[in-house]
Amino acid sequence: MKILLLEDDVILQEIIEEFLVEQGYDVESYFDGEKALDAIGAGSYDMLLLDVNVPNIDGFEILSYLREIGNTTPAIYITSLAGIDDLKKGFDLGADDYLRKPFELEELNARIEHIVRLYRLQEEIEFDGMKFIPKAHQVFMGDKVIEMRQKEAQVLEYFIRNEGKIISCDEIIENVWDDESIPTHATIRTYIKNLRKMFEKEYFDNIKGEGYRFNVV
Repeated sequence: MKILLLEDDVILQEIIEEFLVEQGYDVESYFDGEKALDAIGAGSYDMLLLDVNVPNIDGFEILSYLREIGNTTPAIYITSLAGIDDLKKGFDLGADDYLRKPFELEELNARIEHIVRLYRLQEEIEFDGMKFIPKAHQVFMGDKVIEMRQKEAQVLEYFIRNEGKIISCDEIIENVWDDESIPTHATIRTYIKNLRKMFEKEYFDNIKGEGYRFNVV
């Protein structure tokens, strides 16, 4: 599981990162909010651990922006802000948990594990000899790992769960996107084009005038 850690206290960042790596997590750490946000936009993470008072863009602004654009990656605030107003603000912005400093590392791990269970981050779907973990946005093909963006993973998951059914662009939009960020049909076609390029075999049949059908043959 891949975790992004945003913490500007150098010593604390190293302590948290080392502990999480020992627990088996893949961790990328950042001191600066702007660089962390760039990394989130360019990559794929299963969980965000966000301090609030960090340089350039604070943790509240980061999560507010991510939720506005439809990014639902689970997030835990780890912060010295202990006021009830700050706690409420964190949850109002879409945080899944709020951990006040100082805290025990085992408590952080317990909260991460709880969210993993809650969101079923490790749920696996097998198809054609491959293992797909939707929440991790990864497909394991032997020793090869296919990485994809969040929406690509959601589109692929919807097709796999509806294998053999002809699915229109409108159906994909209705079931994968929320009402605040409705894409065009051209955008859907681009996502499917990207997914096609990721696999050695052709799984998507284009049914002219109707949509697409996912087939594992």
